Amino acid sequence: MGRVAVLFGELLLLVAAVNAGAQPLVPPAKMNKSSCYPVSALFVFGDSTVDPGNNDYLATPMKSNFPPYGRDFPGHLPTGRFTNGKLATDLVASYLGIKESVPPYLDWTLSMEELETGVSFASAGSGFDPLTAQISGVIPVLHQLDYFKDYLFRLDILVGRRKTEDIVRRSIFVVSAGTNDFIVNYFALPIRQQMFSVEDYQFFLLQNVRTFIEELMKLGAKKIVIVGLPPMGCLPLVITVDGKGGFHDRGCLESFNAISRDYNVKLQTELSNLQGQFFSGGKIAYADIYHPVLDMVTSPSKYGLVEVLSGCCGTGLVEAGALCNPKSAVCEDASKFVFWDSVHPTEKTNINVFHELLPVIDEICGA
Repeated sequence: MGRVAVLFGELLLLVAAVNAGAQPLVPPAKMNKSSCYPVSALFVFGDSTVDPGNNDYLATPMKSNFPPYGRDFPGHLPTGRFTNGKLATDLVASYLGIKESVPPYLDWTLSMEELETGVSFASAGSGFDPLTAQISGVIPVLHQLDYFKDYLFRLDILVGRRKTEDIVRRSIFVVSAGTNDFIVNYFALPIRQQMFSVEDYQFFLLQNVRTFIEELMKLGAKKIVIVGLPPMGCLPLVITVDGKGGFHDRGCLESFNAISRDYNVKLQTELSNLQGQFFSGGKIAYADIYHPVLDMVTSPSKYGLVEVLSGCCGTGLVEAGALCNPKSAVCEDASKFVFWDSVHPTEKTNINVFHELLPVIDEICGA
C-alpha cells in the first residue's frame, strides 16, 4: 500500500502544474417523485462524491471546472462536479421534488430560493481527518459545519429565525466522506501510519464522525444520512498503483476492500449507538454504497456496463482532476463505464447507486 504515496505525490505536482438482469435505469428527468412527508431542503457535506463546485472558489488544485467534466450535465457545462453529469445528491433533490440539482454554498450568486431549498458544503479532497483536507488545501468536513452556521445566520436575516428553524427541522442532511482519509492520507503519507494502526485510524475517524453528527444535531438537524465507504480496492487508481498487475492484469484489491467493509461495520455500530443515546425525535440512517458499486464491478452486464476497472477519461488508469482535461481522450459512451476518471463514478453509476438507496431516502424523509 505504500506505493500509493509515490503516485499521489506525482499527481499533486502534476495537478499544480496544470493549474498554475436488472431493470434499465430510469433517467433523472423521468424519475418518480417521492410521496413521503414534504422535505424542505437538502444539505450536503463531504468530499468530491458530493461537491458540486465549492472548490471552484478555493485556492486549491483540486478542481474539475473544465472539460471534459460536465460533458453530460444539463447545458454540457463543467460545474466543478467530479463526474460527467449529475451527482447522487442531485438525484435525491430531484426525487424529493426540491430542485433538479444541489448548488455549492460558496457560489455567491445563489438566489434566496436556492438558499432556502438547500446547498452543498462539500469540498473535493476532504475527509473526516483534518489532515486530509490540509494536504490539498480544501475544507475539512468538520469545518464545513462553520459554513453551515454562516448559512443559518444568512437565512435568519432573509426569512427570520422561526422559518429558518422550520426549514432545518424538515430538511435531510447527507454526509459522504472517508475515502480520501485512507487513499490520499493514511496510505499515501507516513504521518498517520506512525500514529495509528489501520484499526485505530478507523476509530479516530469514527470519533470525528460522532463529533460532526453531535454538532449537526445541536444546530437542529433531525434527518441525517451517513454514507459508508465504497469498495476502495476497485478504484482504478488504487488498482494501478497497488495492484500487482499494474496497468495490465487488473482486479479489485481485497486488502483495500476489507478495510472498507470493516470501517462500514464499525460505522453502523457507531450510528446505532448515537441513535439510541443522543438522538431523541430524529433519525440517523446508514447508506450502503459498498455493495451496489461492487455489484456493478463484478456483474456489469446486469447494468448494461462494459468497462469496470478503468475510467472513461484518458487511459482511465491514473487520470483525475486536472489530469483529466480538455486534451484528454474521452470514451464515446460514458454510460458503459462504472468510473468517469480513475477515482470518480460516472453519472450512470450515480443513478444506479441512487436507485439502490431509495429505501433509505424514503425511510429518513418519513421519520
